[in-house]
Amino acid sequence: MKLALENIKVLDLSRVLAGPYATMILGDLGADIIKVEMPVKGDDARHYGPYLNGESAYFMSLNRNKRSITLNLKKPKGKEIFLEMVKKVDVLVENFRPGTMEKLGLGYETLQEVNPKLIYASISGYGHTGPYRTRPSYDAIVQAMSGLMSITGQENGRPTRVGTSIGDITAGLFAAIGILAALNARHETGKGQKVDVSMLNCQIAILENAIARYLVTGEVPKPIGNRHPSIVPFESFETSDGEIMVAAGNDVLWAHLCKAIGREDLIDHEKFKTNPLRSKNYWELRPLIANEIKKKSTKEWQEIFDEMGIPNSPINTIDKVLENPQVMARNMIVEIDHPIAGRTKIPGIPIKLSLTPGEVRLPSPCLGMHRDEILKELLGYDQETIEELKKEGIF
Repeated sequence: MKLALENIKVLDLSRVLAGPYATMILGDLGADIIKVEMPVKGDDARHYGPYLNGESAYFMSLNRNKRSITLNLKKPKGKEIFLEMVKKVDVLVENFRPGTMEKLGLGYETLQEVNPKLIYASISGYGHTGPYRTRPSYDAIVQAMSGLMSITGQENGRPTRVGTSIGDITAGLFAAIGILAALNARHETGKGQKVDVSMLNCQIAILENAIARYLVTGEVPKPIGNRHPSIVPFESFETSDGEIMVAAGNDVLWAHLCKAIGREDLIDHEKFKTNPLRSKNYWELRPLIANEIKKKSTKEWQEIFDEMGIPNSPINTIDKVLENPQVMARNMIVEIDHPIAGRTKIPGIPIKLSLTPGEVRLPSPCLGMHRDEILKELLGYDQETIEELKKEGIF
């Protein structure tokens, strides 16, 4: 059985996180990802620790299922080779600051003339339009600008960055979705198009009930720790030996939780029997639940809650996540053999397709390691030509 995107070729000029995350998704699903890097230095992420035998674990986790070629786009011959490659691919992905590709003479309008079927995907901090279009940005910057940090953290605490680079990752996810949509549209129209993804826009898109609450109530949302702003009880509680997250998302689960903690009297209590009432009387209700949960261990509550169908989980540390039987059963931690780093583990593929499942086929590439095979396969170059170009500093 072929992989879902096996017939798609992608030129990947992106670096660090947002772009590489998008192309990793496409590569996992079968696309041929040709990672075009600057000579000598390569992707900035190659220089981010921690390292395994001198290879960046950060880079390896984001660049599997890709082939690497170096190319100096500032040299006329390098640009000529690049344009030849553009003619042969379906998608181009870059995450430079808007205007960078245009300065190189390789902007969307130019590449569209070279290949009218090309899907040109650009990921940037603020997008290709608007007053902020040329401003530089990183994940933490858009987390701050989007308001996400203002609603993250402990109650009455300082604004807090989300613990993973969610600004970059959501941009990568939305970019992959946009590319797939554009490919489907091309199937109907025969024409390529530009996919313009802004990290800031993506953060606004995932603020969900924070925006809804403000627009309805006029109150500016603030950090409230682990609890949900409009569902009660939906937060973490201390046990006798740790903490457990509990989510009673409807009145049926509320009743189950009351029975589980031995407080059936609370089920139809006039102050707590519906979610709006529980939310209104939160500060009166919380200690009643907390006092009961404090009496047993996390493991004991897990067993009780699981038996009664109440969503729950200990607050796992990363080492525990990697040992979790559900994580392992779904192949979310996989082993790969890297030519330099050796055997190592990386996150698996979260999209499970029944007929054309994704596959981790290749480890992350060493810088430029696929140069010769890409040039021979894609452009028909012979070894003598490649060696001459190498002497000219094109690679």
